[in-house]
Amino acid sequence: MLPSPPLLLITDRSQAKGELLAVAGAALAGGVRWISVREKDLPDEEQAALAAGIRVLAAPFDALVTLHGSADLAAHAAVDGVHLPAGADAAAARARLGKAALVGQSIHSVEEATAADPAVLDYVVAGPAFETASKPGYGPALEEAGLARLVSACRVPLLALGGIDASTLPRCKAAGVAGGAVMGGVMRAADPEAEMRGLVEAWGV
Repeated sequence: MLPSPPLLLITDRSQAKGELLAVAGAALAGGVRWISVREKDLPDEEQAALAAGIRVLAAPFDALVTLHGSADLAAHAAVDGVHLPAGADAAAARARLGKAALVGQSIHSVEEATAADPAVLDYVVAGPAFETASKPGYGPALEEAGLARLVSACRVPLLALGGIDASTLPRCKAAGVAGGAVMGGVMRAADPEAEMRGLVEAWGV
């Protein structure tokens, strides 16, 4: 089950305006209830340590902390779940982490959306929803029509990623997505708390 609001903050310390834990803490104060550590260039132990620091910040908010990477690393880091790359073995990740873990995966096509198995996946992430400063030129933007096609093919909740802000998030919601995933917009924000609060308000109830 996705947290409420169904907004995922993905970390990227290379884009963060300030120290990453400070950005995460501000976003939590702004209303995010789910953060995924995506720092794949770091050694496993450093990723686990970073996740532990974010877990401490997240605890008072009952927020979830997951990790972009492998199920083994997520288990080692003692986080709430894992986000897998497209093509990874989701069934193996579920078996490794158990029923209570949050297991998600990136998808890039209607075929991958159709193949997403609700017996093993809690959600998928598709993008870029719109043009994004984080990954300029990374595939054509899906826009509302593309998101709607993926949603209609998918048996698990779908989150939109890429170009997500307070103006585009309602468009994602209108296309039928279950939530949004944001990275650079919050990481680069001068005021991450206010930026996240704006996203929460834009999503609504």
